[in-house]
Amino acid sequence: MSAVTRFAPSPTGYLHLGHAYSALFARRAAADGGRFLLRIEDIDRGRCRPEFEDAIYEDLAWLGLSWETPVRRQSEHFDDYLAALNQLTDAGLTYPCFCTRKEIEAEIDAAGGAPHGPDGPVYPGTCRHLATSEREDQISAGEAHAIRLDMDAAVMRTGALTWNDARAGEVAACPERFGDVVLARKDTPTSYHLSVTLDDHIQGITLVTRGTDLFEATDVHRLLQALLKLDVPSYHHHPLLTGDDGKRFAKRDKSLTLRELRESGKSPDDVIRMMDGFVDE
Repeated sequence: MSAVTRFAPSPTGYLHLGHAYSALFARRAAADGGRFLLRIEDIDRGRCRPEFEDAIYEDLAWLGLSWETPVRRQSEHFDDYLAALNQLTDAGLTYPCFCTRKEIEAEIDAAGGAPHGPDGPVYPGTCRHLATSEREDQISAGEAHAIRLDMDAAVMRTGALTWNDARAGEVAACPERFGDVVLARKDTPTSYHLSVTLDDHIQGITLVTRGTDLFEATDVHRLLQALLKLDVPSYHHHPLLTGDDGKRFAKRDKSLTLRELRESGKSPDDVIRMMDGFVDE
């Protein structure tokens, strides 16, 4: 079957060489009759900017890429994410968390540290143990809170899970190492984990191509797929582009943005040649 792939940048800065590689990788994976979609992941309303979104379209078109329209913009679909969140809540798999970042750090320090997961120290589960009446009182009082997944309950519900990666083969999911991940924040009714998993299902993505920095996060996404009864795509986690110092390219590397490369006289073919050693992976 021909693959349906996607490139899903966040408009928080200009696209750099690493983004170009990832977009081109996804487009090439959809060759031979497949479909290549573009998604704008703009749930972070504090950091996302319209000018950066416009630049994404401009830079990708300059690179020679085209995509189906309309483009899915996450900020236009908060109702979808809220419905999925409510489904998990109705199943008894979430709880409100009133802890601030400082309070979490203080509790971890007082306990002499905490287990570390792929995202850093694992949340100690403080608010998981609050009585229902206490939660209701705090919500009624207007206290800001996030919504976390009760990881133990979720894993017990699904049992053992696996997912398939083109390079690693069949992978046994271990989402519990992330602890009780945040599914929604006080000012946004979703999170990266929830929105990206639901979007891939809604858009019919059959092959998720992305960097190896998100390899372990796929365990959480596989769990959410099982809980929400979503389609399970295949995955291909590609290597990250790095500079001579071994550090991966980032938006702060302004000299490596597509805009800067273009303004310096580079052509799309020049940029593609810069990535040839990676794109054939």
